[in-house]
Amino acid sequence: MSLFEQAEAKNLDRAKPLAARMRPQTLDEFVGQEHFLGEGKLLRRLITADRLGSVLFYGPPGCGKTTLARLLAVAGRRLYRQLSAVTSGVKDLRAVLEEARDELAGGGRKTVLFIDEIHRFNKAQQDALLPDVEDGVISLVGATTANPFFAVNSALVSRSQVFQFEPLSPEQIRTLLQRALAEPHRGLGRHDVTIDDDALAFLAEVSDGDARRALAALEIGVLSSNERPLVFTRRLAEESVQRKAVEYDATGDSHYDAASALIKSIRGSDPDAGMYWLARMLEAGEDVRFICRRLIILASEDIGNADPHALPLAMAAADACEYIGLPECQLPLAQTVAYLACAAKSNAATVAIGEARRDIREGRLLPVPRHLRDAHYGGAKQLGHGEGYQYAHDAEGGVAAQDYLGVEKEYYRPVDRGFERELQQRLEIIRGKLRSGNPTDAAPSAETE
Repeated sequence: MSLFEQAEAKNLDRAKPLAARMRPQTLDEFVGQEHFLGEGKLLRRLITADRLGSVLFYGPPGCGKTTLARLLAVAGRRLYRQLSAVTSGVKDLRAVLEEARDELAGGGRKTVLFIDEIHRFNKAQQDALLPDVEDGVISLVGATTANPFFAVNSALVSRSQVFQFEPLSPEQIRTLLQRALAEPHRGLGRHDVTIDDDALAFLAEVSDGDARRALAALEIGVLSSNERPLVFTRRLAEESVQRKAVEYDATGDSHYDAASALIKSIRGSDPDAGMYWLARMLEAGEDVRFICRRLIILASEDIGNADPHALPLAMAAADACEYIGLPECQLPLAQTVAYLACAAKSNAATVAIGEARRDIREGRLLPVPRHLRDAHYGGAKQLGHGEGYQYAHDAEGGVAAQDYLGVEKEYYRPVDRGFERELQQRLEIIRGKLRSGNPTDAAPSAETE
């Protein structure tokens, strides 16, 4: 490289943001993802054995997908090529694949092909990768923020190892920030900066596991301050952080993950977690009707008769949201989430209808007992329909000693919580009286039919 080319490269490197300059140069510098990259873990073993095939990296932004792809090529002494599914077409893809075949045939060197946002490729583009993936011409590294099992062709997924990246922890973000402050060439070490523990903790927490965001805030704070030496305070950190757009696809994986977290938090009786996931969905612009539908379903599915007020409250919240709209409808939604989370829980009705429908699907079909059949037409009496039927309101306590099913079967089993505790006691008395009656029709057992 000539002196002129060296100067150009240096100038280009200096223009890069801090996050790009601080990218790890070796696997030992890489921070995070120990669950598959730690000592003895799968990806580390594949790298050590030089058996890297094709992989899909799935996870949120700023957690190291692009960086790790580069390091895989370095560790395996392989050629590295990068494409973006947003800007590249089939022509670009075929050119890179042809180069990879020539490189392998001519010098025996394999190529790591990194494709960012691989889920943006259409089916034809993804299918174009299959022959070279199968033949081992390339080690494909596809990065995606969308669940690959939904967003990537199943043929490509089946030929790849899927590694799910997790957001970096606050401790890992702190490590990266401290490394950037200490590094004199690639980082900010030459700027004579010390950072308060409070500021460091704030940046590590507010970055939400995104290393790029944390390093960008640090760089903004340092470069926008003329004071040297600089004490990087909590106030400066707060001024340097931009509000992060919530990562959320209203039709994709994050949509269903957030809804799942909301429902499971309420089911688990945690109003604080429920409030957070509700806020997350609202901030991301989730359809309020979708939230209301989920809460209505939960009120019956997970609370049921343990608290009969849950369903009317969820319905009222849905009506209120339609009537007042955003942003005010966040209030009845918050009230409902808090109430449902704290309510007594029972899935007894959910289990009951599930068991009853399963019996029917599996062929356990019972005839309607003759005394319960419709007797309001001419000739019904001649058939014996309605004969022996006892009007429940005329019986003592409103319960007649009468069979209504033809077999002895318990689907509904109230739990010993909330209002269902009272129903449990009441039902024990009711069932005792019902079973004292003799069925007018002999019917085969549901278990033996």
